[in-house]
Amino acid sequence: MNEAIVQLRGLSKHYGEGTTRVDALKEVDLDISAGSVVGLLGPSGSGKSTLLNLIGAIVDPSAGLIRLDGELVYDGRWIRKDLRRLRLEKIGFIFQFHNLIPFLNVSENIEIVLELAGYTLADARKRSLELLDYLQVADRAQAKPSQLSGGQAQRVAIARALANRPRIILADEPTAALDFERATIVIDLLHRVADEQHAAVIVVTHDEKIMPRLDEIHVLRDGALMEKEAAG
Repeated sequence: MNEAIVQLRGLSKHYGEGTTRVDALKEVDLDISAGSVVGLLGPSGSGKSTLLNLIGAIVDPSAGLIRLDGELVYDGRWIRKDLRRLRLEKIGFIFQFHNLIPFLNVSENIEIVLELAGYTLADARKRSLELLDYLQVADRAQAKPSQLSGGQAQRVAIARALANRPRIILADEPTAALDFERATIVIDLLHRVADEQHAAVIVVTHDEKIMPRLDEIHVLRDGALMEKEAAG
């Protein structure tokens, strides 16, 4: 686990200027290795979601450097111009609520991501079924999201995040709505993904159930990164 998939140097984000300036993130240095599942912890407003959004190329940094999967993508400005393509190529997103499209079935919810990435319908369907089988929900491929349990829906959301084989998985409170058993299944699946796909998984969480299962924990307070803590 020596290869750093996410490298951040001096990463900062502020809003406003002068007396109205708010520093949401302050000069964060962070390396996250392939094969690891790491947690971002901190109180509300500490900068966790801001950091996730900066890594996901959703929000523009104010300063610093971002290197993703060996590629320098931000250094005082976006080096990568097509951020949509960057996200499609390198990043998978998992949220607290699965955000599946309600009028599409399970397989179609994954296929649509692949079609946006340029897959043919046949290849998208094949990849979708492979992922559903991998995550042990292939028997629900034709079901609508409303017909799934919470744990099943979150597995489908993970399948969708993995559709284009990203090296970076960003998960925002992925287990908060799940009971202990289902939360454990989800975090164990993320470990499996990190290991087998040599990916880096970053989990924003307040969920004490999963903290012992994280490889390491990084704590943010008032936009600043504290010393790394051991998980468990």
